[in-house]
Amino acid sequence: MTLITNNSNNLATIKPSKMQPTIVSHRVVLGITAFSVSFGLSLVPNWDISRAFFTGIITVLATYAAAFLVDKRRRNDEWKMIGSLQRRIRDIEGLKSRILKEIHQLEEYRNLLYAETQQLENQIGDCRSQRDSLHRDIGTFAAQKKQIEAEIYNLKNEFAHLENSNIELNNSCNNLIAEKRRLELNCHASRAEINQIQPQIDTIKQQKKELENDVILLERLKPQLEEKLYELRIEIHNQELEITKQNNLLVETGITRNNLENTLKSLQNKTLEQKMEVNQLQNQISVLQDERDLLQNQVWELLQQVETINPSTLPDNEENNLDLFPFDELLEPLDPINGKPDHTENLPAKWNNFFNHLPGYEIQVLKAILEQDNPKATIKEIAEANITMPNLLIDAINEIASNTIGELIIETNTEVPEIVEEHLLNVKTMITKYSEIS
Repeated sequence: MTLITNNSNNLATIKPSKMQPTIVSHRVVLGITAFSVSFGLSLVPNWDISRAFFTGIITVLATYAAAFLVDKRRRNDEWKMIGSLQRRIRDIEGLKSRILKEIHQLEEYRNLLYAETQQLENQIGDCRSQRDSLHRDIGTFAAQKKQIEAEIYNLKNEFAHLENSNIELNNSCNNLIAEKRRLELNCHASRAEINQIQPQIDTIKQQKKELENDVILLERLKPQLEEKLYELRIEIHNQELEITKQNNLLVETGITRNNLENTLKSLQNKTLEQKMEVNQLQNQISVLQDERDLLQNQVWELLQQVETINPSTLPDNEENNLDLFPFDELLEPLDPINGKPDHTENLPAKWNNFFNHLPGYEIQVLKAILEQDNPKATIKEIAEANITMPNLLIDAINEIASNTIGELIIETNTEVPEIVEEHLLNVKTMITKYSEIS
C-alpha cells in the first residue's frame, strides 16, 4: 500500500500496489520456516512425526497470528503516520500559499519600487542636468564677477590716479601761480635793475671803446713784446740749467750725507763696543777689588801673626808706612766715556725700576720733600699743574714704591710729609740722577 496525494483536492487515497506478491511470498517463507523449525525441534527428542507435524502446524498458526497482529499494528502506525503527514502537508501547503501570496506582494512591491527608482533616476538625471546648467551658469557668473571686479579695481586705480593727478595739477597750478607772481616780481625788479644798470651799461660801452683802443695799441706793441718774451724764454732756459746743476749738487750732497750717516753709525757702533769693553773692564776691576780686599785681609792677618810672633822685630814706623796693596793705582774706578758719573751702579735694581716708573713731576715732589722744610706749597703747585691733589700725588708715589720696592717711602701720618730715614740715601741718589739727566 502506498500513499498518493493529490494537490487539487488535498485527498489521500490508499491503492493496492505491486508490493502485495512480495508480502505473500514473505509470509509463505515465514510459515515454512516456522513449520520446519518447530517440526525439527519436536522431532529430535521423541522422533514422533505426527506430534512433530501437529506442533509444526500449531507453530505456523501462532506465527501467522503473531504476524497478523504485527501487521495490523504496523498498519495502524502507518495510518497514524499518514494522518500526521497529511496534516503536515496541509500546513506546508497553507504555508506555501501564504508564501506565494507574499511573493506576489513582494513582486508587486518590487515593481512599484522599480517604477519609483526609474522615476527617481529620471529625477536625478534632471537634477544633474540642472546642476550642470547651474554650474555652467555659476562659472559664467564667476567669470563675469571677476571681470567686473577687475573693471572695478581698474576704475578705482584710475579714480585714484585721477585724484592724484588732480592733486598734482592743483599743486602745479598753485606752484605756477606762485611762480607767476614771483616772475612778475622778478620782472618788475629786473626792470628796475635794468633802469638802474642802463647808465652802467653806457659807462661799460665807453670802457669797451677805451679797451678797443688799448687793444689796438697792444697790437702795435706786440712785436716788441714778442722780442721780450723770447729773451725771457732764453733766461728761463738758463735758469733751468742752473736748477739742474743745483739739483745735481743736492744729489751729491745727499750721497755725501748718507756716507756721513753711515760713518756716524759705524762710529756709534764702535762707541757702543767701547762702552761694552769699558763695562767688561769695570767688571774685571770690581773682581780685582774684591781680590784686593781679600789680599789686604790676608796681609793684615799675616802682620798680626808676625806681630804676635816677633813684636820687637817690626818698628812702629813700618806699620804706618806699609803699603797694603801695591796695585791700588790700577784699581781706580774708570769714568764713563762722556765724563758724567753713572749713578745706576749706586742704586739697587728695585730702585732703578722705581725710578723708571716715576714721572718727572713725582720726582719733583720727592725733591721738594727732601730739600724743603715745609713743601706743602710746592706740592700743591705741582698738583694743580697736573690737575690732581697733593694727597693723591703722595699716595701714587707710595703705591709705585710698594709695587716696585715693597715698602712706602713717604710718611703720611705727620703734618708735613717726610721721607723714611732708611730710604734717604737712595732718594738723594735718585734725585741727583734725575737732575743730571734733565
